[in-house]
Amino acid sequence: MPFTPRDPDTLKLLIAREVEGLRSAARRNAGVRTAEPAEAPGTAAGACACGGGRDRAHSCGAAAGEEHDPWACLCATLPAIPVSAALLVPVREDGTGRTVDFTVRAGNHVRAADWLEAPDRHAGRRLLEVQPGAAAGGLIDALSGVLDSGRALKAYAVDYTEHRMDGLHRTQLLYDAASCGGNVLATWRPARNRTELLSLDAQYIASMGWGTWDLLSGAVTWSEGLAAIFRTEAGLALSLAELCDAVLLEDVWRLGRLLTGLLDGEEPPGVEIRFDVLGEIRTLHFVGHPVMASDGLPWALHLIARDLTAQVRSRQRLASSRRQGERLAEEAAAERRVASVLREALLPTHSAELAESGLSVATAYLPAESEAVGGDWYKCRRLPDGRILLAVGDACGHGLDAVARMAQQRHALAGLAHAPGTDAGQLTTWLNELLCADPAAQTATAIIGHIDRERTLRWACAGHPAPLLLRDGRARPLGTAHRGPLFGLVPGHAYATATEPLRPGDLLLLYTDGLVERRGEDITEGIDALTVALASCEGLTAQETLDRVMDGFAVADAEDDTCLVALRLG
Repeated sequence: MPFTPRDPDTLKLLIAREVEGLRSAARRNAGVRTAEPAEAPGTAAGACACGGGRDRAHSCGAAAGEEHDPWACLCATLPAIPVSAALLVPVREDGTGRTVDFTVRAGNHVRAADWLEAPDRHAGRRLLEVQPGAAAGGLIDALSGVLDSGRALKAYAVDYTEHRMDGLHRTQLLYDAASCGGNVLATWRPARNRTELLSLDAQYIASMGWGTWDLLSGAVTWSEGLAAIFRTEAGLALSLAELCDAVLLEDVWRLGRLLTGLLDGEEPPGVEIRFDVLGEIRTLHFVGHPVMASDGLPWALHLIARDLTAQVRSRQRLASSRRQGERLAEEAAAERRVASVLREALLPTHSAELAESGLSVATAYLPAESEAVGGDWYKCRRLPDGRILLAVGDACGHGLDAVARMAQQRHALAGLAHAPGTDAGQLTTWLNELLCADPAAQTATAIIGHIDRERTLRWACAGHPAPLLLRDGRARPLGTAHRGPLFGLVPGHAYATATEPLRPGDLLLLYTDGLVERRGEDITEGIDALTVALASCEGLTAQETLDRVMDGFAVADAEDDTCLVALRLG
């Protein structure tokens, strides 16, 4: 296993040693230039641009010894220029001598865009006539500056726009120009050709770029995509040593394994490496291959990088969300367990004393689909004065808060119920006042009633579904004309008490709304269906009645919990 450095300094030393070894091997077979060549005859200042001297023939067609036009010699070389080129003669304003335009003396055949004409078709015409879009870009002033200053113009950008017969056209042109004896030699080319534009689009869409590191000369070339990833200019590409300084310390060994493999002439597998780019951690996926010479040694490295920072961050956010979801699920499960234990401890069991009073009681609690324990509660016990306290309620919400409110309301009722001479309406009124006075309380509903020694039910209602009465095979809800508002809404409201005489064999069913509420249905439909189902329970015990009701109404996707109390008079 080759040695892989794990710190930047060691990695840079290894790279420097390998590169020096490659350069030493390359020097042994390299041609050596002993001295700069002497200036060739005829190339001194003032010599003809076409290369002809006084005693030699000229490429422009003038015979040896003949007088010749040096501008014709220059024009003859224009076709050899691979971009659009023209020799321009200044047109000066009378009186001021200011350059206002140029005349095209000669040009070549290269077109800078498909919809632009070649310069050789413009000979003898004004520049602003043949390139009208140049006026808006300040080109005339820029070319005039070449004549006035003598300094060459380099890559002068013009957003060239023309309105032609077939519509608007635009391209960005880069102009280069130099002064030639009072005239201007100008070239222009598209800022980017179609292949370059497609390459840039591909790099942008894929968040990628590539670079070449020449190991012999030390030259580094980067694509614009790679420069954008490292937040630098393409002309300020990082050397291999600078790349080592930018990598995170934990990932130095990854970059080292990639580079040492390439320097050994191999094509190592792709690797993800993290870099510190202007204080931001970016994750790049690198693949590369060495450029091999005939002697089997690499002289350059090609690397392609794809920026995976966005994907990595998405994966990290997803993992964080998953961990948070798991933590919340664990907390919710723990809360459900605690709430369930509290409910079992708080909800009563019906005692034998009710049986001594000739009553058969059965109770049930059904949790919602979410398994979150809710605030449904009931109370059924004999009071010291011989009356039977019968109540069922629903505190808003689920979880520990709902269980706490349920316990508060149930224990408050238990205490208030022992006040002598109180009726159901008075108990309901007092309980409402307690909830209205508590700013942290939420709304709740309840049925509160007494069954006296004469077997008469005296009951009050705070926004709760009415009890159902089963008698002689017929079931019906008790009247609700006296129903009052939910607990906690109207301070000072006096709840009324209704009376319902009971007979031996009657069965009362008290329940919370979770039994009859269904998404998309009116609650009255559920109550009607429950009434029909209860009618079929004639002759059954209280427990058998609850079992049948739960078999018919308990659904797997219930959105609310349910509390039921069935009481049959013997």
